Amino acid sequence: MADARGSGIRIGRFLGIPIYADVSLFLTGALVAFGFLPRLQDVDPSLGSQAYLLAGGFALLLYLSILVHELAHAAVARAFALPVRSVSLSMLGGATALDRKPDTPGRDFAISGAGPAATLVIAALGWVGMQNVASDGLVHLILYQLTLSNVIVGIYNLLPGLPLDGGSMLAAVVWRVTGRELTGQVVAGWAGRVVAALTAATPFLLGAYQGTAPNSLLVVWAAVIAFFLWNGSTQSLRAAKVRARLPLLALRGMLRPALLVTAATPLAEALRQLTEARAGALVVTDTAGHPTGLVSEAAVAATPVERRPWIPVNDVARPIVPELVLRPDLTGEALLDALRRMPASEYLAVDETGRVLGVLAAADVDRLFSDV
Repeated sequence: MADARGSGIRIGRFLGIPIYADVSLFLTGALVAFGFLPRLQDVDPSLGSQAYLLAGGFALLLYLSILVHELAHAAVARAFALPVRSVSLSMLGGATALDRKPDTPGRDFAISGAGPAATLVIAALGWVGMQNVASDGLVHLILYQLTLSNVIVGIYNLLPGLPLDGGSMLAAVVWRVTGRELTGQVVAGWAGRVVAALTAATPFLLGAYQGTAPNSLLVVWAAVIAFFLWNGSTQSLRAAKVRARLPLLALRGMLRPALLVTAATPLAEALRQLTEARAGALVVTDTAGHPTGLVSEAAVAATPVERRPWIPVNDVARPIVPELVLRPDLTGEALLDALRRMPASEYLAVDETGRVLGVLAAADVDRLFSDV
């Protein structure tokens, strides 16, 4: 489970939640199918071209089981009235994106554990199915491989390190014990790096144990998984640093003083007035003094100095829409959520009467987190 935004090809919906498949999924699906072909042909050499259909069907079943894993996360999150943005499938598994984090460690633990639990249930059902079919047939082979795959995926996902589900569960336990959510995220993030390192080392440890050279394919696959795990744990640690700094994020304390100018004011004159007034941002108004546009700092910088006397300030301004107007009491996560809803370079802050209080520059927010 993760909270990344859904991307890729939209393949359906579940409980109103869009489901996406990354292009890489089809590549790895083909690799899984071709890897399974020899096993099918060993069991029944007479299959011919039907072996390709069965191998493709097995790959589809495997990814359907991964989809069930993610939908279990989504269903439990919905049961706790948490909005689920999307479910995504990719070459290394899946991700369930939530619009906000669970507000208690118990709910966080339950949502995180739902995926591995569903995967292990699928493995158990596969094992039961194996007991009721001929042990030397194709159905038994498919059930065996599906069961084995889900056992491996389920157990591996329970390893206690982010971004794995077991890491989220560890973070929830530490949060419960310490009362500090960020402490749980940091502990699980560092544990994720340990899991990544052990994953990369596994082929070499197996080779040393067996007294043979490590399997080259296993080395490459372990390295790919370890790379993604290390990146995921690093992102989790960075997110923890960002959240630790959120108390410093308050709109009122970050506003640049604004100078109000009419739309027809030449840019050069507006910049002269800005310097004279020691303001930090330009706001365009109509003839009645109502704000209509926010001058873009980037657009001003891109305008040659010699042209500025002939360009009206409105030409380098972005029209003000409701999403660009912020309440002055916004702080922390609420402020970040407002910025995410409408990405822009500048935002306008007004009080309850509509009076302009100042301009928030996204660059100033970025600087607050520049060393994270």
